[in-house]
Amino acid sequence: MTNTILSILKKDRNQSFNYKQIAAKIGVNDASSRNQIIKKLQQLKAKQEIEEVERGKFKAIITTEYHTGRVDMASRGAGYIISDNFEDDVYIASNNMNKALHGDEVEFYAYKRLKNGKREGEITQIIKRAKTEYVGVIQLHKNYAFVVVDSNKMYTDIFVPINKTKKAKDGDKVLVSLEEWPEKADSPNGKVIEVLGRPGEHNTEIHAILAEYGLPLEFPKEVEDFANKIDTSITKEEIAKRRDMREDLTFTIDPKDAKDFDDALSFKVLDNGLYEIGIHIADVSHYLQPGTILDDEAYERATSVYLVDRVVPMLPEVLSNNACSLRPHEEKYTFSAVFKMNEKAEVVHEWFGRTVTYSDARFAYEEAQAIIENNTVSEKAEISSINTTIPAEVAISGKTYQTKPEIAEAIIKMDAFAKKMRSKRMRSGAISFDKVEVKFDLDDNANPVGVFFKTSKDANKMIEEFMLLANRKVSEFVGKQKKTFIYRVHDEPDETKLAALQNVVSRFGYKLNFKDKKTVSASLNNLLSDVVGKKEQNLVDTLTIRTMSKAEYTTHNIGHYGLAFDYYSHFTSPIRRYPDVMAHRLLQLYLDGEKSANADIYEDKCNHSSNMENLATKAERDSIKYMQIRFMEDHKDEEFVGVISGVTDWGIYIEIIANKCEGMVSVRDMKDDHYQFDEDHYALIGKNSKTMYQLGDEVVVKVKDTDLVKKHLDFYLIGKHQE
Repeated sequence: MTNTILSILKKDRNQSFNYKQIAAKIGVNDASSRNQIIKKLQQLKAKQEIEEVERGKFKAIITTEYHTGRVDMASRGAGYIISDNFEDDVYIASNNMNKALHGDEVEFYAYKRLKNGKREGEITQIIKRAKTEYVGVIQLHKNYAFVVVDSNKMYTDIFVPINKTKKAKDGDKVLVSLEEWPEKADSPNGKVIEVLGRPGEHNTEIHAILAEYGLPLEFPKEVEDFANKIDTSITKEEIAKRRDMREDLTFTIDPKDAKDFDDALSFKVLDNGLYEIGIHIADVSHYLQPGTILDDEAYERATSVYLVDRVVPMLPEVLSNNACSLRPHEEKYTFSAVFKMNEKAEVVHEWFGRTVTYSDARFAYEEAQAIIENNTVSEKAEISSINTTIPAEVAISGKTYQTKPEIAEAIIKMDAFAKKMRSKRMRSGAISFDKVEVKFDLDDNANPVGVFFKTSKDANKMIEEFMLLANRKVSEFVGKQKKTFIYRVHDEPDETKLAALQNVVSRFGYKLNFKDKKTVSASLNNLLSDVVGKKEQNLVDTLTIRTMSKAEYTTHNIGHYGLAFDYYSHFTSPIRRYPDVMAHRLLQLYLDGEKSANADIYEDKCNHSSNMENLATKAERDSIKYMQIRFMEDHKDEEFVGVISGVTDWGIYIEIIANKCEGMVSVRDMKDDHYQFDEDHYALIGKNSKTMYQLGDEVVVKVKDTDLVKKHLDFYLIGKHQE
């Protein structure tokens, strides 16, 4: 009983208890038990383990040092705590988790002794739950139900009273909210807040992905109604307050299937040998006013989410696809960065402000690419000799047509400028990631019928360079005034991760040089260009990206390592990113000569935006993974060539070359030998045959099992790939 009393007092160590309260907590109310408690309290007080703070009220004396950290669950209910106070993670056995769940912020103490060289500890209290809503499958019983959570990081089912199941049927996928977790209960109590549908059905699984990360599916009715009532007409009064650029040649270049055109470019040849190039961005902050329910909703979402089969927009459609979208042959309010540039693509003059623009044409990237590829002779070619043909196979309309010569000329000139700006960036130490994107051909029922890869060509890079220019120049303009702004920062790579990368790539014969910041970037770039087209390309690309720090939003500028910029912000996509809206508002504030905004308020907003971006990225990844598994379901009898992308003691991960689907071969299924994990060589090695399966090896596999619900793909290993 002494230990029970002590643990009650330690658990709520900031509170004092009398013997009656302790008896109630233990669940006894007979006289002899109470006397026992009174006696034990006096003994503990004599031993100086507790103190009597006022008559009959006791409190634990705390000698232990407590720390805070974040829980990272491992398998079977045990986990680790990541804490700034310890270099290595602190191991927490399952019986010391004390109801903490994955991602929770907790208080804990670490034992003095090390066990097997590892620091162990015990969680003493939960400071903040990482999440309170979970997706899972409901199992109905007569008077109650359990929800078995999808995530493998969740070690307990959730108990749901029968009156809180929201009429879910047995086996339905549901979203459940945690309510309380009673002292003696094995599982927390919860209630169903949404029935998502039957597991494995397309819409159910897509909704489940959004629900898993707490992302919304639709706009609340009052937000839609508010947006629909906004006056989106272009008025004489408003035009009078802006720089009128409707006469300047202006066009947009976007993906074929885009509906929200955030940005347009304008081009003008000046008399003095200079060129005026405008980057015109949808003026979202004109319509999105602080303090409205629409602005609150956009802030909460912070980003649009791009799933495989749909976009969950940050703004309702009336703004994202209509009023703010820079559609062809329509006048629009824009926020612009206008640069005068010389032949070397250097900026000699800059102007920022609100404008009104008129887009003369809309291009898909493929159409702009055709103009660039059909005119490779010289950027100084006479306008009459420019090939303006857009072939049918790339045209949005599906028919061959001629674009205006002056637009073709603008695209050719701006492409030449972009190439100059890009090579200057690379010389300054920027890192060139051209990672291949996986895309799916979907039929009308959202079934994947094919996989294709999206790569970045000159037209994509041209738009990218001018967006980078606007983002950089806007942040530099504010940053040099030392005023609060929303920066997009990127820290230098982690040295230990770089060493690990060197370890892996040396197996393929590549060498990195870590002498200083400049040589690191140069050798990473050389590595990335050397692997292009090789079997290990995707593996090396992925591992190199993993060595990088995460880019994030903050008011504290440290520059952007990957782009080699001292100042960088996000300004060019306010339809789909809230930080860009904040950047627009702050820029206008400072153009109006106002004083610096409160940095603390904006830092909180930056943290929220980074956090939401992170969740959206995870949801996007999950939706791709889900589609890949659906695609593989229809290819169960085929053999595929893949590259070993990961090696662990429980199996090898393999990425199929033809479609980038990743799955696992379990060691248990490798029956031709007894395979052992060799950590130094990133390999599994057969005990008898000495057959070695190493990171980067090409192998042949066949689908063993697909699990849409858990998003798992299991392969059988056929053997090594013989060229």
